Amino acid sequence: MMAERDSNAGKVVLVVEDEPLLRMMAVDLVEDAGFVAVEAENADEAVRILEARSDIVIVFTDIDMPGSMDGMKLAAAIRDRWPPIEIILTSGHIRAADVILPERSVFYPKPYDTETVARTMRGMAG
Repeated sequence: MMAERDSNAGKVVLVVEDEPLLRMMAVDLVEDAGFVAVEAENADEAVRILEARSDIVIVFTDIDMPGSMDGMKLAAAIRDRWPPIEIILTSGHIRAADVILPERSVFYPKPYDTETVARTMRGMAG
């Protein structure tokens, strides 16, 4: 377990979630999995962060967010502009069957299992 954690040291995950409490929980999950967490409260802020940083390896985003784009549109923009970045989408209101995922992305319905998400992140970053 420790070796896995060390191999992800310094790798950055961008957490995009408009609900402060859920964002805090997601940041804890990311950090517990051995990554560095960067936070955005909506897709517009996420894009600004992605434009400013080149060290983000995974974006972990909610689908249902206010602003000019939701998580699905954000995922499409990431796949288009930053192809190497891996994407994890989540939602408490949308079923997996209703989500059309961009290439190399994963969807988890809320409430998600934190161990499963952490394992997915480690696999993506590996």
